[in-house]
Amino acid sequence: MELTVLGSGSAMPVPERVQAGYLLDDGDRSLLVDCGSGVLQRLAGTETGYEGVSTVLLTHHHLDHVSALLPLLKARWLAGEAHLEVVGPTGTKSLVDGLLDVHDYLDGRVDLAVREVSAARLFSAAGFDVAARETRHSMAGLAYRFSPPSSEADPADGPLTLSGDTEAFAGMASFADGSDALVHDCSFPDGTDVSNHPNPTELGASLASVDVDTLLLSHLYPHTGGREREMARSVRKAGFDGEVEVASDGLRVDL
Repeated sequence: MELTVLGSGSAMPVPERVQAGYLLDDGDRSLLVDCGSGVLQRLAGTETGYEGVSTVLLTHHHLDHVSALLPLLKARWLAGEAHLEVVGPTGTKSLVDGLLDVHDYLDGRVDLAVREVSAARLFSAAGFDVAARETRHSMAGLAYRFSPPSSEADPADGPLTLSGDTEAFAGMASFADGSDALVHDCSFPDGTDVSNHPNPTELGASLASVDVDTLLLSHLYPHTGGREREMARSVRKAGFDGEVEVASDGLRVDL
């Protein structure tokens, strides 16, 4: 299973970081997690392309995670692809219906399926087995933990966890415990007055007692520019003893 960071940025994108988007690929199937502005262009530059993504899994419904959803639908329609599935937390159907109310000429262009999921039970998306956990953010959302389709392991013990937008808290750390890689929101450097997102010290302290091989700091606002090494050091200093990397658009991680 391979993770490609398509968008490591935020609601304030910068040239080198578009909004949130992550591609999971196991060679036979692909899953797009979140679909913010700029993600479609990044996806077009991969071997998978937007033609190869028929399922999108949303962490939540903030604009920087969903704004390229209908552009993806339109691109697939124009490319001759017949199907798109959108999976996400409660309210996903209303979100998609509302988007199509505004852009009604896209309604019916592809076979569109919408499915809502919760933290109450395991589910499958594009063949990947997924466990979910509720996040702590200004909007309800879900973090996800993934296992490859061929794995016999419990998805709750899968190798990859993706936090979505969330504060750092003990429940999230426990959810990610044992992951090979954890992609976690770390939107702002220490010293920034912000809520609903963690700073590096808060994130490192929350992960001090968990076993995660590699932590990828993502969802980075412009405020982090030039301070990436400092942020990684702060995470380690606060107690996290795994490898810390700052995510970048195009980064690939084998799992």
